[in-house]
Amino acid sequence: MASTLIRKGLDSLKSKEFREYLMSTHFWGPVANWGIPLAAIADTQKHPKFISGKMTVALSLYSLMFMRFAWKVQPRNLLLLACHMTNEVAQLTQGARFVRYEYLGGKEKEEASGQAQ
Repeated sequence: MASTLIRKGLDSLKSKEFREYLMSTHFWGPVANWGIPLAAIADTQKHPKFISGKMTVALSLYSLMFMRFAWKVQPRNLLLLACHMTNEVAQLTQGARFVRYEYLGGKEKEEASGQAQ
């Protein structure tokens, strides 16, 4: 049973359709685009004072629009959809960190603890 599934999987990887997919912009566009969510995920480890609220909103709207595009385009580009879904979650996380730091007292707490030392 498992060997049959593995054999079918390897056969589909060797198929002409898969090779054509690997040489298309339907594949390489999303692969290149993965740099944006990976950078956003890495930025979640940095101090919130470095977060740009305007850029976070812009990237969040950008990913929302391209999630819709990836779903509507025919054939559907699920790799692009996954990329922008990941970026949307990362940008919303960054946005929450920004709001918490700038508007909900994070900056004041940091300044107060810095003065106490």
